Amino acid sequence: MQPAARAELVALDRRHVWHPYTSADVWEQTEPLVITRADGARLFDADGTSYLDGNASWWTASLGHGHPRVLRALAAQASTLAHCALAGITHEPAARLAAELSAVAPSGLNRVFYTDNGSTAIECAVKMAIQAHAQRGEPQRTRFVALDGAFHGDTVGAASLGGVEVFRRPFAGVLFDCVRAPSPAEGGHARAFEAIEALVRDDPGSVAAVVVEPIVQGAAGMQIYAPDYLKALAALTRDVGALLVVDEVFTGFGRTGPMWATEHAGVSPDLMCVGKALAYPIPMGAVLATDAVFDAFRGPKDRALMYGHTFCGNPLGAAIAREVLAVYRDEAVLAGVAAKAPAIAQAVASLGAEPHVTGTRSLGMIGAVDLRPDAGGASGYLGARGWRVFEHARRRGVYLRPLGDTVYVCPPLTIGAGDLDTLLEVMCDGVRAVA
Repeated sequence: MQPAARAELVALDRRHVWHPYTSADVWEQTEPLVITRADGARLFDADGTSYLDGNASWWTASLGHGHPRVLRALAAQASTLAHCALAGITHEPAARLAAELSAVAPSGLNRVFYTDNGSTAIECAVKMAIQAHAQRGEPQRTRFVALDGAFHGDTVGAASLGGVEVFRRPFAGVLFDCVRAPSPAEGGHARAFEAIEALVRDDPGSVAAVVVEPIVQGAAGMQIYAPDYLKALAALTRDVGALLVVDEVFTGFGRTGPMWATEHAGVSPDLMCVGKALAYPIPMGAVLATDAVFDAFRGPKDRALMYGHTFCGNPLGAAIAREVLAVYRDEAVLAGVAAKAPAIAQAVASLGAEPHVTGTRSLGMIGAVDLRPDAGGASGYLGARGWRVFEHARRRGVYLRPLGDTVYVCPPLTIGAGDLDTLLEVMCDGVRAVA
C-alpha cells in the first residue's frame, strides 16, 4: 500500500472509529499498525512490516491466521448456507458441531447452546442457572460467587461477575451483586478455598452458581492457581446444590496444555462456556450443559429458555468450528503444545532474577512476567512499564499487548519453533531493556 493510502486510512480511523480498551487521547498521538493481511503467526502492516502475533489476536487465533483447511471450510459453507435462524430450525453444521463438542468436552456436558461470543456465553450461563433453579423449585437461588481478579466478559451480566475493578468501576451502578472470593493465585489455594467455602456455606441455599476461570485468570495478569482448588470447588458446589460454571473462553482449546483447563483438576462442571478459538475467525460462542440442567427447562412453553441471539448457531461459524476440531485431531495440535511449552517456561523463568521483575509464571502456551511499577506511577492494568516493552518489541517486529505492568506471550499454538524462539528472545530483551 502506498504511504498516501495508508495515511488516508489512519485519518479516516481517527475521525470515525471508536477503539476498544483504548484511550482516545493516547490513540490520536500514536502511529498505529495498519494491518492488511495475516498468515500463520504473522500480521502484516500496510507499510510492509511483518509482526509476530504474540497474543494470537486477543487469544483467538490458536491455529494461526489463514489456516488453509479453515478457509476452505468457510468458503464451502458460504456457498450453500451462510445463515439461517436456529429457533425452531436446525441445520447440519449446528447439529454435527454440537455432537462433536459434546464428544470432546468434560464428561456429562451433552447439551450445547450457541451464542455469539464468550461474553454472551457467560450471560447465557447466568440466566440458565437462575431459571433452572427456579424451575426446580428453588427460586431463592439467585446469588453468584466469583473470584477477585476474575474477567468473564463485557456484557452487564458478565461484567457483574468480574473482579478487575478498572473494568467494573464505570458501570458499578447497574451491575448485579456478586459475592467475591479471594483469588487462589494469591496467598495459597488452601486459604483461598477456606474463604470461598465460608462464603458459600454462610447461606448455601441462596447460591445459584460459582463461576470461575479454570486454572488461569487471564485478564488479571495470567494468574495461575493449583488444580486442587478447582477440584475442591467442584465438590463444594455439588454438596450445597449450586452449579459450577467454568469459563473456558480463554483457557479452552489447548491453551494451557490439555484441550480444557478443567482437565488439570479432573472435574466436570455443570456449565462450560467457550468462545474465542472455537470458530476463529468467525465470532461464535457456546454454553455446554449437563442433561440435568437441560431437563430443568422441559415442560410448557413458558419454561423454555427465553434467550437467543440472531446469529447463534450461525452455519459459517459452526462449519469452521467443526473444521477446527478436525484440525486438532488430524494435526496433533495438543502434542505440539506439549513440545513448545518448555521453551516458554524457560524463557520467562530466566527473567526471574531481574531486579525490576516481581514474578514469573507459565503454563502450556502462556508465559507472563510482572514488572515493578514506575515509582509514583499507576500500577496494575493501568501501569506504564509493560507498554515500554510493547514499544521495544514493536520496533523489532513483535506484537505484544501487555496487561499494564504484566507482559505476556500467548501465541498461536501452531507457531513454528523458529518464530517462537524469536518471539521469546524479543520479549526477554524488552523486559531487560526497561529496567
